[in-house]
Amino acid sequence: MLEILAPAGNAECAQAAINNGANAIYLGYSAFSARQSAENFDLERLVETIKNAHFCGVSVYVAMNTIVKDREIEEFTRTLVSVWNAGADAIILQDALLGKAIKALYPQIILHLSTQAGVCTENGARFAKDCGFSRVILARETPLAEIEKITKIIETEAFVQGALCTCFSGQCYFSSFAGGNSGNRGRCKQPCRKLYSYDRNGFEKKTYALSLSDLSVGEDIDKYIAAGVISFKIEGRMRRAEYVAAAVRYYRAILDKADVKNTLSDLKRTYNRGNYTKGLTFGQDKRFLSTAVQGHIGEKIGVVKVVNGKYFVESAFLPKTGDAFKILRDGKEVGGAAFIKSERRGFILSTKARLKNGDGVFITTDTAVNERVLQARKSGKLIVSLYFHEGEFPVVASGDVRIVGTEPLQCAKSIPLTEEELKNCFLKTDGLPVEVEFGTIDLQGSIFIPKSELNALRRSLYSAISEEKINYRYTEYTPLKFEERKGENHKTAVIATDFEEVQADIGIYKPNDYNAPLPESFKNGKFEKYLYYPPFLTTEDEQAIEKRLEECLIDGIYAENYGALVFARTHNVRVFAGTGLNLINRIALQELPDRVQYYALSKEANEKELVDLIGENAFVLTCGNIKLMDLCYCPFGKSCKSCDQKDCYILTDENGRNFPVRRYRAAEGNCRFEVYNCAELVGASVKGSGQLLDLTLKTKYNSRTSGHLKRGVL
Repeated sequence: MLEILAPAGNAECAQAAINNGANAIYLGYSAFSARQSAENFDLERLVETIKNAHFCGVSVYVAMNTIVKDREIEEFTRTLVSVWNAGADAIILQDALLGKAIKALYPQIILHLSTQAGVCTENGARFAKDCGFSRVILARETPLAEIEKITKIIETEAFVQGALCTCFSGQCYFSSFAGGNSGNRGRCKQPCRKLYSYDRNGFEKKTYALSLSDLSVGEDIDKYIAAGVISFKIEGRMRRAEYVAAAVRYYRAILDKADVKNTLSDLKRTYNRGNYTKGLTFGQDKRFLSTAVQGHIGEKIGVVKVVNGKYFVESAFLPKTGDAFKILRDGKEVGGAAFIKSERRGFILSTKARLKNGDGVFITTDTAVNERVLQARKSGKLIVSLYFHEGEFPVVASGDVRIVGTEPLQCAKSIPLTEEELKNCFLKTDGLPVEVEFGTIDLQGSIFIPKSELNALRRSLYSAISEEKINYRYTEYTPLKFEERKGENHKTAVIATDFEEVQADIGIYKPNDYNAPLPESFKNGKFEKYLYYPPFLTTEDEQAIEKRLEECLIDGIYAENYGALVFARTHNVRVFAGTGLNLINRIALQELPDRVQYYALSKEANEKELVDLIGENAFVLTCGNIKLMDLCYCPFGKSCKSCDQKDCYILTDENGRNFPVRRYRAAEGNCRFEVYNCAELVGASVKGSGQLLDLTLKTKYNSRTSGHLKRGVL
């Protein structure tokens, strides 16, 4: 069955999703959720939400999708078991290797692999399946051609609506290094929504240069269906209940082949950043970037006419008190506005901004829409049968649940129990989201039963049904076990695009063009040779890497994506597990395949955390460039004809900090980009660990940093 999967940042949003036709909801637990700013759920609220959802035939998936530090493993595992026992239908994880260990110890637990794991190829899907995951949540950047291959391997979920991350899934360190708030730990401060400029003609002015429009696949969901995707995910655990309701209604209308015009209008009015993009699955479109505005712009309902000093809007729309508006001029936000009063053929707005004739008026809060989409109600059906025979024990039943009274039914001395009284009692649902219908009502004899006993029978029946719907389990907690890491590493590994004058034990070649042959400086280097396998890539990129493996004796690949582990197995080469795998606990290290010769630890670990993870094959990023983001799109809007095609651009923020942006060419010919930190990494070495130097860029920095070595991230 096709599934509309809706976000639930709180109980109100969960109910809005259920009421409007979602097949499943996903929510964050109070710990280990990648949206720590959402309200999230404690155990009591989780159980209540699962009960309500299951009564309506709706599944509940719980996100515990942050990276998990070594010292958190016990708490994480205990929490995960508690969530599973509470009746969750699946648990969403980011760390595939940790998931592999959990699945081996608790085979009954159903795991979904988060979009943060970056599955974008067949090899990534195979690795997820090897680790025991039942479903992968696709990286948002995955092309349709790759999706068609992945769905033949494993059950697949794809985003169809909501905010887009500018960085490739699970590889963003911008918030982490800019302010110590890790997106991988659920605390992203969204620096990508700030103002920046580029050192390229036409891009010198400050804009929201990294801000993307909201995704809205809309009726192109049919292409996902044809590709084999079964779950369609709406992003938005930070958004309000009316947005959740409107988004679910829109996609329910699409799947039900109903008219979507009104439901799309409602959705735009609840949240719309950038008038929507179809996303990278279908290729970068003109609306992909939202550089002029980075917030909600709503839906256009008219233009400003300045009449006698008042701002009149000629429109068929009939606003009311509480409605809010945003004014745009030449695509840029001028300010907000509020409704004052209606007039013939339109209405008057109040605003602090100075408006002009022709300014666009967009409604951002439509109270009538909000009320309408939140009015929907959905409940389950409960068929209750009653057997009351004089002199026998009363029996009440529904489905497989059967409750027998504790005392035989007495003969009434005056007025006997009636069928209507029985029905009225069991129509009280004790707060359950159900409509009661009656099956068999078998009332025989002249019966007396105290109201307290009758009510107790009802409560017992509905309590037992609740337990069944919640699907409580009794999995006993068993700790994950790990061995202490032993040994030291004194090797030096270097990531570079050219190896002239580079001295190292290990050279990791990072192409500027994936179709270009290996440089002689790399081929002739007196070091172990590894090829860089990037976080995001396609089948064409993998084929290009295959060709490079044939050019000279290559020891292995440097893996920034889980798919590399399967790729290496297929081509019988070793693996250097890169920083992109976010290795930050000993369980994940133990689950690395034997083919992994070396491993680099997470860029977000501090010195104390790193010490416990160091062994004879461990590396720590110690010097050079710190990659913050992988951009799988053109930040210049694919303005190829006027592009100066520089190898490196400079992105400058509002504080004057300069972030190098490297351009390289993928195998299919498109440009991709990497954003690097504004400061050079120095002095981040840890005793006993090998040193990993990233010399991708030849940039001269004005400032230096030791990264997270001293303080780490929360």
